[in-house]
Amino acid sequence: MRILILGATGMVGQGVLRESLLAQDVSEVVALGRSPVGKQTEKLHEIVHANLFDLADIESRLQGFDACFFCLGVSSVAMPEAAYTHITYDLTLSIAHTLLRLNPLMTFVYITGAGTDSSERGKSMWARVKGKTENALLSLPFKAVYLFRPGVIQPMHGVQSRTLAYRLLYPLLWPFIAILRPLMPGTILTTENVGWAMLNAARRGDGDKVLESKDIYQLSQG
Repeated sequence: MRILILGATGMVGQGVLRESLLAQDVSEVVALGRSPVGKQTEKLHEIVHANLFDLADIESRLQGFDACFFCLGVSSVAMPEAAYTHITYDLTLSIAHTLLRLNPLMTFVYITGAGTDSSERGKSMWARVKGKTENALLSLPFKAVYLFRPGVIQPMHGVQSRTLAYRLLYPLLWPFIAILRPLMPGTILTTENVGWAMLNAARRGDGDKVLESKDIYQLSQG
């Protein structure tokens, strides 16, 4: 498989990138983003592109992929709804439409979040916007669309969040997570689980699915 990853410098993206590079049935991983991921392997190629809203100059490098793992996103904290929508909805759909045109048989896997509001009418701004984004992606005729809604994710193998608050919080929570995760494997995921599940989604590519944490864990074990 040839895999395209967006958001490979974030916490989830780092974990997904690691598992994709380790997978024996993945021949190439291309990381597309505004900044380099800082890794060098024969299997990994990077496309550093400043304006992700305009991919015209790099379209020739975005063809022939079996799957896209879309891990790009921002925190909604202190963001106006219009600004959050521009990044979460507008950017995601702009990229998705381009990839669909270039790769009509692609499986598209999107990281959203637990509590996403599919009705688009709830009180939580981020949940409404994520729900709007999910619904729009499901309407696109990819080979398959998987919407991942993880809750708590434990970073593994040196993976770190780019958000300072999370980097400070995880070491404090680590002892509790280490105890609870074996008891609640379908509730507390690891970056390994998310990466394995995304790869299994790409291998199957069998229709549109919305996956909560327990579903993601089950798919990771498949």
